[in-house]
Amino acid sequence: MLPIEKLQSIIQQAFRDLALPDHPAELYDPIRYTLELGGKRLRPFLALASCDMFGGNIGDAVHPAIAIELFHNFTLLHDDLMDQAPLRRGRETVYKKWNPTIAILAGDTMFALANREILKTNKEAVLSVSDLFNLTAIEVCEGQQLDMNFEQRNDVTIPEYIEMIRLKTAVLLAASLKIGAVIAGAPEESARAIYDFGISIGIGFQLMDDLLDVYGSEEKFGKKPGGDILAGKKTYLYLKALQLSDQLDRSRLVSVYGSGKLPADEKIGTVRSLFDRIHIEDITRTEIDAYWKNAVSIVHSLNLPESQVQPLLGYCARLMERDY
Repeated sequence: MLPIEKLQSIIQQAFRDLALPDHPAELYDPIRYTLELGGKRLRPFLALASCDMFGGNIGDAVHPAIAIELFHNFTLLHDDLMDQAPLRRGRETVYKKWNPTIAILAGDTMFALANREILKTNKEAVLSVSDLFNLTAIEVCEGQQLDMNFEQRNDVTIPEYIEMIRLKTAVLLAASLKIGAVIAGAPEESARAIYDFGISIGIGFQLMDDLLDVYGSEEKFGKKPGGDILAGKKTYLYLKALQLSDQLDRSRLVSVYGSGKLPADEKIGTVRSLFDRIHIEDITRTEIDAYWKNAVSIVHSLNLPESQVQPLLGYCARLMERDY
């Protein structure tokens, strides 16, 4: 398998080569701005890595990989507007820098550009890849709707939350991996397995994000901790704490978590104290580890040479082990 750095270089070059019109500037400047924010380019990397792991031609996976990243950034652009988030990766979000109307239209255009890139997939795989891509887009939207629904509910369960993050986060990672496998001509059983691998790492990845939002440092995590607490997000940490706390602490957690009147530092500090009392950080890490172990067992079930699977496993392991 090609070195991780080589795959990342291919992705970066592909985005440098992506030609966007200059007119109207009000439409395309926000798209350029969004793509320039960079990020991990995790999803296109997974598509290329999977294609390479199954012995495919990486060049055949570049256009679908671009499509996946365009779609992912489209979802972030719209999510920021829905969440009224002022910053993304330390810079103003599009709706703040321009306005909500431009954010909506730029996002819609990115989705259309993504579908155009998907159609550049080789003819042997284009129908399968297009079908999977659009199914995944629908599922991501379903996950976003469930996430918004949860804001109005006080009876969300942990299984419901896991299903929401499966849809909102994990299916796009899983689809990225499966698209790479399909383009490489991998057997259907192997393509399904690498999809399941992606679901496991996707759920684990989101749980780690939930954990870092509470316990991470601003310097390493890239944003000020406690955002989920201030927004009253019903994350795994919160739901598990409700499940494990005694009646007094549970009542206190519900009251503080739902309060919009407490000063930010007091609200975050109180919730963290309640979490610490039942060791929610350790419990969440154990849950993340279980998803990772399941992912590793899936990859090993493919019976590929260790030299082919280790780069992907090593890369994904670092995602799961992000420090504070």
